[in-house]
Amino acid sequence: METVRLGRTGLQVTRTAFGALPIQRIAAAEAARLLRRAFDAGINFFDTARMYSDSEEKIGLALADVRPRIVIATKSHASDRKGVLDHLAVSLRNLKTDYVDLLQLHNPASPPDPDDPESAYAGAVEARRQGMTRFIGITNHRLTVARAAVESGLYDTLQFPLSSISSDEDLRLPELCRDRDVGLIAMKALSGGLITHAAAAFAFLRQFGNVVPIWGIQREAELDEFLRLEAHPPALDDAMRDAIQRDRRDLAGDFCRGCGYCLPCPQEIPIPMAARMALLLRRSPCEPLLTEAWREQMHRIEQCTECRQCSDRCPYGLDTPNLLKRMLADYDQFSAAHRRDA
Repeated sequence: METVRLGRTGLQVTRTAFGALPIQRIAAAEAARLLRRAFDAGINFFDTARMYSDSEEKIGLALADVRPRIVIATKSHASDRKGVLDHLAVSLRNLKTDYVDLLQLHNPASPPDPDDPESAYAGAVEARRQGMTRFIGITNHRLTVARAAVESGLYDTLQFPLSSISSDEDLRLPELCRDRDVGLIAMKALSGGLITHAAAAFAFLRQFGNVVPIWGIQREAELDEFLRLEAHPPALDDAMRDAIQRDRRDLAGDFCRGCGYCLPCPQEIPIPMAARMALLLRRSPCEPLLTEAWREQMHRIEQCTECRQCSDRCPYGLDTPNLLKRMLADYDQFSAAHRRDA
């Protein structure tokens, strides 16, 4: 299993890392089996967050006995010093450890003020002083915030969405992080499941020697696929470049990445899925999305009051209510055509 130095942390982490957000959706025993299999296969870097419900607990259940042999990153979405320390205390109990290797401030709207003794950054510094974390990182979906954090010199790592369909501007981040010796962790490497050619996505990011993708893994088949790719890293050939160009055309413009920051919705609309529905219907098996249960959830969009809480929270600035209406119209049209063809 190939490893890479995670910036100035000096941590040697596997270039195939385990993103633990999806394991909150599966049973504890199943998650523990998946995590243990990943570890046994050589993966040593596991990324989670206080926001990911029971994801931390599942990592603690599966990997506490091999703690010295793994690198654990978690995140706090708190906006002040006390909140960060409180979150981390819970994380440590859940993870069954007395420290994490990396504590990341989770998607702040702007970099916290390092001179404010009550800021989230002050909490992270205090956590490091107390030995609760070894290093401090930040995650973000906004390029301006990400660049400012790297250039500040305050953070050991940056976690940012990077994939084969990222903009040229976004793809300058690896060079900036390399120049500043900041570890670069790539989230959303499959763009929330919309990129379906995993080998091309893998090969594209492997071009950047300092990028560590965290692949969100929920099923054994997904783990198997990334282990195969790691064992025999594919070359970025012409066929893969063609697949990437098709993805760039299909996903051009504004689209939902499924990050979930828009939630909760007062009308219980499943926004991260509903706002991508037209793309999902055409890029994955459609039958599971055409059930009566999904039809009911999609038609909750008709109850949208346009409170715009979702738009206000969207890190990509999407006009979510209008996007949802378009998705519902497309869903109904696709469903009708599918029934006619059945």
